[in-house]
Order: sequence, then structure tokens, then C-alpha cells
Amino acid sequence: MDKTESLLTLPAPAPTGPTPTAATADAGPPARGRPNPAWVRPALAALLLATALLYLWGLGASGWANSFYSAAAQAGSQSWKAFFYGSSDAANSITVDKTPASLWLMALSVRVFGLNSWAILVPQALLGVASVGVLFATVRRWYGPAAGLIAGAVLAVTPVATLMFRFNNPDALLVLLLIGAAYATVRAVETASTRWIVLAGALVGFGFLTKMLQAFLVIPVFAGVYLLAAPTGFWRRVRQVLAAGLGVVLAAGWWVAIVELVPASARPYVGGSQGNSILELTLGYNGLGRITGAEEGSVGGRGPASGQTGLGRLFDTENGGQISWLLPAALILLVAGLLLAGRAARTDRRRAGLLLWGGWLLVTGVVFSFMSGIFHAYYSVALAPAVGALVGIGGTLLWQRRAAGAPRWQALAATVTLAAALAVTAWWSWRLLGRSPDWYPWLRTAVLAGGLAAAALLVVADRLARRAVPVLVALGATAALAGPVAYSIQTAATPHTGSIPSAGPAVEGGSGPGRGGFPGGGRMRDGGQNAPGGQARTDGQAAFPGGAQGPGGQFPGFPGGGQGQNGGGQGRDGGQLPAGAGEGRATGGGMGGLLDSREPSAELRALLEANAVDYTWVAATIGSQNASGYQLATGEPVMAIGGFNGSDPSPTLAQFQRYVAEGKIHYFIGGSGFRANGGSSASQEIAAWVAETFEATTVDGVTVYDLTTGQEG
Repeated sequence: MDKTESLLTLPAPAPTGPTPTAATADAGPPARGRPNPAWVRPALAALLLATALLYLWGLGASGWANSFYSAAAQAGSQSWKAFFYGSSDAANSITVDKTPASLWLMALSVRVFGLNSWAILVPQALLGVASVGVLFATVRRWYGPAAGLIAGAVLAVTPVATLMFRFNNPDALLVLLLIGAAYATVRAVETASTRWIVLAGALVGFGFLTKMLQAFLVIPVFAGVYLLAAPTGFWRRVRQVLAAGLGVVLAAGWWVAIVELVPASARPYVGGSQGNSILELTLGYNGLGRITGAEEGSVGGRGPASGQTGLGRLFDTENGGQISWLLPAALILLVAGLLLAGRAARTDRRRAGLLLWGGWLLVTGVVFSFMSGIFHAYYSVALAPAVGALVGIGGTLLWQRRAAGAPRWQALAATVTLAAALAVTAWWSWRLLGRSPDWYPWLRTAVLAGGLAAAALLVVADRLARRAVPVLVALGATAALAGPVAYSIQTAATPHTGSIPSAGPAVEGGSGPGRGGFPGGGRMRDGGQNAPGGQARTDGQAAFPGGAQGPGGQFPGFPGGGQGQNGGGQGRDGGQLPAGAGEGRATGGGMGGLLDSREPSAELRALLEANAVDYTWVAATIGSQNASGYQLATGEPVMAIGGFNGSDPSPTLAQFQRYVAEGKIHYFIGGSGFRANGGSSASQEIAAWVAETFEATTVDGVTVYDLTTGQEG
């Protein structure tokens, strides 16, 4: 056996003998195969070091990244109450529209290291390095170190993973928790261990505290694999799975119970809900609404923010370059691996692992493909661990069958399948790279030629000299990974800001690097005045990129969407918004206030900071992204009227008027939120009342109302 074949040899098959009794199921160490060869630790260290370099390189260039979450992390570093609830500001007016676990890590980092870009983003990069390491450990247990290294490497260089592990959305922590849950499930299956399967449930539950119901997509897969393959009696397996379900409920439910039981007057408003309820947010806006599109108060749902549904979604111009480079190969290798398992015993671990990772990929992928609510391309990072695992597992299984003296027809079938997976990967990379025809066009040709050549040589590998086999393997791996590696390097070299980042270079008919706009519309520039593929409106109402009007009719006062007569935007039902709605400077890409923050000028910042200690909120403005820019610049609480979209009934007009009468808010800053798909009109009512009651002044192009100077004469 040559050196390359020895590297890819799997550990001894797991025992599949008689099922242990309940009394002995937890006894003895798991069968893990022979000890690691000497090359494994250096190879793993090199992989983790390279991953850390990729994820940490130039990280500060992205600034606040998603300022919506950065502002909440800042608030949590100043107030433990804001920390616990995930409030947008330290005065606890409203929470972000997610559960707060990912914010806890960032807020603690800011408490220790101070408020800066690195304190916000380094925890995300470290979560990425940890994810690669845990995925390696999980796959290695049953399939050997080579499979684990391949899985980890594929995860590390998947473009959407590079993007999200350099960004501060909740997805980075979610991915690590789900991989950890997979590891715990693997350990549980080995010895029918109750504590390990309960730990798996607890990790999924904590995933709920990170990104709500998305974490639960893996539950039926993990539970099904355990019920199938754990080496103990059926009813004990059922009891253990029920115990794991209890672990999910306890890990996720304690925080939900507290939020629901604390009186509304004693906590911040639950952002993203219309009834100030975390249960409503869980089941509606961030739950079934994502599936059906019925997300009251959202900016998407059956519109441009959702994209086209169907099996092709993960391969289209918005999503293909993010996740799909090795997705066809993963599916091919999954089917081949299950066919190899054949009629193995119920407890066969190799089949169990394929079902675990294949189920993760298929269930999550189908949900993402057909959900009619808000869907963004970066969600697909949840598929990256499964893709990596299946490529590592399937590739090593087939390589072993090719080289291990199996019957000739089986060896031939394994070889042809490997060659086909490689050829398909090269062809698909060629297609994906062709969507950016001016971006290193030579790479496209090189990937296709190298991949097809390696696939052809693989078919006749038995006739090659042994010294040529490592060269063949290196050529195939290079062709398969060159596209995603290039995309990942480009992603790491590009600053990303806003709410909807995208990995890789600009693609024809799709997204661009660092963009914050809606899928299909590219990136909005000049504060949203010029939308590629569409036309900016000048009547005070907003158009989606591409010229399409949003669902539900007209959108009043879109930040950066133009001005009406006399500097005022036209509101819903003919109402007027304050002068200056839609003004301000947008930082990075996006829609100038809806999907990215505003960077105030030095003059405006000085105005807000003056006598700040005398007020609960130095300012109020519509929309969380608007508020976040001012809050991050001043370090003082800024009320986000209406939450993220400006469509939450927080505060109501009466509440806002009471805050003003009590002298709690110093300024109101012009710039409107975005009402769509239903939701409250409270923010528009507040804006209209301010315009009618107080005198407007302009500070460096931004309209400001001093709420402490009495009514306009």
C-alpha cells in the first residue's frame, strides 16, 4: 500500500455484534480504531492555524459589521439587564429580534477589551476555528483522521463560512453548537449513553437561544439516528430520546419562561413581535412565518427578500457561490456510501454517520429551498458542516473500497463514483466561476481542466506508478477546492457591513462583495439613491432594488429613498413624515438606515453627546439600524422606534409622548423605518406628531428635533 492510500485508510470497522443489554450498554470504552498516525497532529495544527489566519486576517476592516448586533453588544456591556434580554440600547427600550446568546459572547468581550471592531468580531472568528476542530473530532471518531481533516478543510474554506465566521450575525455560534450536538450524538450512539444524548439535546436547546427555531431542524435527524443505531433495547432508546427532548426544553425554555413571566413594564419590549411576546416571535416572525411567508411586520415574505423557492434555490446566482461548490459531490457520495453500507447491522456506525450528516443536509436544505418567508444566502452556512462531513466520509469510504482488495466490480464502481464526483465538482466550479467572468477568468479554465484530468486519471489509477498517486490526489483536491478557496480569500480581503452580507465577488444578476441590499438587486449606493437594476423613487416612497415595489403596496419614508416636497417624505395614507426623512450617510452598502447604520458627523455627534447624562436616551429615531450608528458613535443609548423595521408598536405614540413630557429623550433624528407586510403604524404616528409639534433644524444635512424646547409656535 502506498503512502497516499495509507493516509486515507479508515480505522477498523466498528463492532456490529449482538446488542448489549441495558446493564452493559454504557460499559467499556468506545471502539475508535487504531491510534492516530504521527502525521495527524501536525496536519490538524496546520489546518487550525490556516483557518485562524483566514478568519482573523484584516478583520477590523469590517468596522461594526452588522451594527444592529454591535449596538446590542455595546448595550449589554453597559447594562446587565440589557445583556440578559439582548436589548438594542442600555436603557432597555426594545430587544433585537432574536434570542440573545450570540450577543452574550460579544458583550462579554466588549466588557473586557472595550468597544471596538476586534472585540466584536474576534469571538466570531474563534467560533469558526472551534467549529473546524469539533467537526474534525466528530468525523474522525468513526471514519479516521483523513476523513476528519477533509471535513474540516471543506468547512473552513466554504465561502459562506468564511463570511459568517468574520461577521457578527448569530450564525457563527449556531454552527458550533450544532456541530457540538452532532459530536454528542456520535458519542451517545457508541455506548447508548444517556448523558451524551441529553447533552446533545441541551446543545440544540442553547442553539435555540442563539437563532430560535432554526436550531431545531436537526432534532428529527439526531433523534432518528440514535433510535436506529444505539446499541441498546428499543424502549430504552425511546426513553433516552425523550430525556434528550427534555434537555432541549430546559436549555431553551428557562430564558423564554423568564421573559414571559416578567411583567412587560419591567423589561424591554420584545423586538420583532407585534404583541410584546417572545412566544409570538418564536412561532411567528422567526418561526412558522419563515416557512409560510406570513411574517407580520417584516420587510420580506413572498417578495424580493425571499428569492425564488424550489430545489434550485441553493444553486442560483444568490446562493450558489456561497455554499454549493461541493454540494453535488456531497449528495453523490452520500448515496454511494449508503449503497456501500448495504444491509449492515442496525448498529453499524458507518451507516449511522452517513444518515446523521446526510439527514442534516437534506432536512435543512429542503427547508431552506422551499421556505417562503425571509431567506438570505448567508443562512446556508448551516449546511457547510454537513457538506464537509459527507465529502470527507464518502471520499475516504470509496477510496478505501478502491484500494482495499474488494471484489473487482466494487473497486471499479468506487473508482468511477469518485471520478464522477470530482468531474461534477470541476464542472460546477466552472459554472460558478463563470458567473463572474471578469474575475480571474484563467481560474475557471484551470479548475475545469485540472478536475477533468484528475477524474480521468483516477479511473486508470491502478495502472499508474505508485509515486504518481499522491500527485493525482493533490491535483484532484486542488481542482475541487480552488474555487471555494479563491472565493474565501476574496471574502476575507473585502470589508462586509450591513444586515445581508454576501461572500465572494460580484456575480451577474446577483450580489456583490460586502453588499447589504436585497437579493437580486445588487448593492445600493449613494445612500440608496441609485439602485442597480432598478430606479430610485423621488416621491418619498421606496422601491426595492430591481424597481419592484414591495409586498403590500407602498413603503413610506424609506431611509435614503428620496424626498418629497419641502424635504418631507409622503407617509402612508397621505400622511407627512418629518422633514429630513431619508437623509443621512449610509456606511458601507445597503439602504441607508434599513439594512446598515449611519455614521454621524462630528458636529452631530457633539450635539448628541452634550448633556447626555441628563437623559435616558440622547435621541430617538425610527429603525434599529438608524439608531445603532448614532449609539455606537456616541456610546449613549438611542431609542430605536419600531425596532428593526420600524414596524413594531414600541413605543406607542402615547408612551413616546409620556417619555418626552418626562424629559427622558433629548432629540428626535429624522429618517424613517420601513413598514411592510402589516405591522404597527406607531412609528409613523410618532414621526408625524414630532413634525407637527417641534421645530426642525438641520445638522450637517440631517434633520434633528430638540424635544426639550417646547412645542413649535
